[in-house]
Amino acid sequence: MNMKTTTKKPFNLRVGSTITGKWHKNAYFINHVLGAGAIGTVYLAKSHAGPVAIKISENNITVTSEVNVLKILSPAQGKTLGPRLIDVDDIEIDGKIIPFYVMEYIEGVDFFRFAQYYGPGWVVKLTVALLDNLHQLHKQGWIFGDLKPENIIVEARTLLVRFVDVGGTTRQGRAIKEFTEYFDRGFWGIGSRKAEPSYDLFAIAMMMINTIHGKKVIKKEGGIKQLQTIIGQNGETKKISKVLMKALQGQYKDANEMKIELETYVDKNLSLRRSRKAQEKKRKRRSSLLEVAAVLAIAIGTYYFYMFY
Repeated sequence: MNMKTTTKKPFNLRVGSTITGKWHKNAYFINHVLGAGAIGTVYLAKSHAGPVAIKISENNITVTSEVNVLKILSPAQGKTLGPRLIDVDDIEIDGKIIPFYVMEYIEGVDFFRFAQYYGPGWVVKLTVALLDNLHQLHKQGWIFGDLKPENIIVEARTLLVRFVDVGGTTRQGRAIKEFTEYFDRGFWGIGSRKAEPSYDLFAIAMMMINTIHGKKVIKKEGGIKQLQTIIGQNGETKKISKVLMKALQGQYKDANEMKIELETYVDKNLSLRRSRKAQEKKRKRRSSLLEVAAVLAIAIGTYYFYMFY
């Protein structure tokens, strides 16, 4: 369930129609709806440069806010964390001016489906990359807010983790304006809905639990005890229980701190795997040497038997 700041019905475009910007005169053919909420609707469209995503909303404040976030996401650290902003314009319909913006259409698979296909090991790898992106966003003074697997895309071409749907992005210190209950700490009774890094990190922990378990668990009594029990019921989440519990309880100062601990987990387990492989190789080599020694001993024994008896 998505929670929005308004229940006003969004303006809808007719699928199969072409819209032309009032100011820049760029034309876009509307293919189909990618997603819809109370604040606006996102469409897949065709432009002269190829496929694009268009968000249209009658809420000027929402459009301006999201455009500002996309401008921040585009050049951060020399890489694009979210969709690249392409155009901002208005359309005029029946004398009414409706704002919209056009962004890059990112082809890929969402966080949940990618990790389900490639296995639990990828959950940690993707999360490390996601935390790096979040840290860059937080440093700019924004909290993503509506973090959930559907809003994180693994790009097909590059395997980069990218944000999509920045509608819930909120200035730090304010009240979160849009969230999904399951990934919201307020829903679980473990914290407020104040826009701060720990809010996003709670959602990250819930994303990991949800993806590794392969399904959303039903909230019963709620609270940290239920989530702790859920973590302990799965071998993969149990391995990273320390990281998950710290994120759920807001004990990380920022996304980078959580990222470093997860990277330590990856390195440690990789070292253990390498160590086990090395030990196995050494054992096999020792076993082979013993076999050779045994064969030689038998051969020498046989030789002396025939020589002296």
